[in-house]
Amino acid sequence: MENNVTMAKGTDSKADSVVEVGLTSSKTSSDNEKGTSRISVKSHSRLDDVSEEIAGYDLYEKAQDISVEEEEEIRRKVIRKVDMRIVPLLCITYTLQFLDKLSLNYAAAYSLKEDLDLTGQRYSWVAAIFNFGYLFWALPGNYIIQRVPVAKYTGFMLFTWAIILIGHIGLTNYGGALVVRFILGMFEASISPSCMLICSSFYTIKNQPIRMCIFLSFNGVATMVGALLGFALGHATNSSLKPWKLIFLVIGLLNLVWSLIFLWLCPDAPNKAKFLTEEEKAVLVKEVASNNQGLKDAHFKKYQAMEALCDVGVWMVGVIGLGCGVINGGTSNFASALIKGYGFSGLNATALQLPTGAIELVVVATAGFVIFNIRNSRCYVLFGICIPPLAGLIGIHTISLDHKWALVGCTFLQFIVGGPVILCWILLNANVSGSSKKTIANGIWFVFYATGNIVGANIFFAREAPKYRSGMIGLITCYCVMMVIAILYRFLLVRRNKRKNEAQGGYDDNIAMQAVIDGFKGLTDFENEGFRYSL
Repeated sequence: MENNVTMAKGTDSKADSVVEVGLTSSKTSSDNEKGTSRISVKSHSRLDDVSEEIAGYDLYEKAQDISVEEEEEIRRKVIRKVDMRIVPLLCITYTLQFLDKLSLNYAAAYSLKEDLDLTGQRYSWVAAIFNFGYLFWALPGNYIIQRVPVAKYTGFMLFTWAIILIGHIGLTNYGGALVVRFILGMFEASISPSCMLICSSFYTIKNQPIRMCIFLSFNGVATMVGALLGFALGHATNSSLKPWKLIFLVIGLLNLVWSLIFLWLCPDAPNKAKFLTEEEKAVLVKEVASNNQGLKDAHFKKYQAMEALCDVGVWMVGVIGLGCGVINGGTSNFASALIKGYGFSGLNATALQLPTGAIELVVVATAGFVIFNIRNSRCYVLFGICIPPLAGLIGIHTISLDHKWALVGCTFLQFIVGGPVILCWILLNANVSGSSKKTIANGIWFVFYATGNIVGANIFFAREAPKYRSGMIGLITCYCVMMVIAILYRFLLVRRNKRKNEAQGGYDDNIAMQAVIDGFKGLTDFENEGFRYSL
């Protein structure tokens, strides 16, 4: 089928351009979850100027000269190569960054509190101050990620926080712990949004969820590795360093080595991927173009920032992030204290956290497979993945201490919090377009998440040990609110898609093609009339 479409639409204070596009297309799904259309572009007027200004557009044009059969063969090869390079990099990076966050929890199982005089609520504040640093740098970090090469910035963050972690072994008092944990929070604030950006740069909206769930499920691997490290180092009684110092030293050195490997292997964008040929880059750029979001635009646009602030959907996902933060702040910092309170020793409390990693790994990865195989299931999966940990919290709150193994089982379920977190990221990546709008939307989410972590670490009062009644009620409330918002958010997206379909008289190949071009021009999801929201 051959169609000619004329597009006249300006880009952010620039003169209008006219583009005539010839389309040879296979059917494109309205929710952006199917394969891409084959589009051949014939340049007129200012298209050559536009292609020079927009990242990756030259490669997109090159891809039009490749036959359908050859393109499909190259596409399969490229996906395999990208999976072999990008997914392992993100998995190991995320394992190490979560291991960093858990390091305080594992250190607390030994003499950390006594050595640094972390009595009363002092330990809670040492746990919370990390998130003040995270909160402080959430928006600036997202802005920097948009402006600079993302892989290089991520590698720099990895290297810096490795040095800070190693510096923990010199701590001698409460004040020093507060300073070091605040700085560590600052340097870790950018790692999750940078991983989100790297994943969205190399994968389509359909393929992102399973990859994102896989790398975030490695939080579970971090939990298992951390529990084994903590247990093993807890037996190093003949060392000149105490077990809690050894924990920080070993994890810091692992991060230091990995930062150099990451800088060497990770590309900043598909058009900068040295492990791909020019032809493979072209096919990959065309594949990712089906997201209707183009490639990263380093120019910050104020009107897109304002649009993000006025988008109720961004705030809804942000509130879910707040709930995730409260839950994570409580769980990650007080899991050892909870299990010790059931009647286990410090060593056993650490060892008993080993299964929690396996549970998170399986549950989060399964969520990714469900989303990949069932269209428009993102919001439903977000709702459903909140049910098991909610049931576990109710169990901790109601089961007596006489049934300590039942309480341990309920505590295990709290480590599924990574599921709601990654579902939020998947929804933001799929449903927010425009680099500057996405920067602000992600920044809002991480500000809320960091705030939640601060709250979560401070609703567990020492006087309420071992059941921490206030903490349990707070976490139960969070899950209930998150589940309600997940369904309301889906209704919002359905309504937006319906309005767009009514305005355009449906969704066809011409609209799909135009949406790809508008995506390269950096239009937001509100501006891009062909953009459809993924449910």
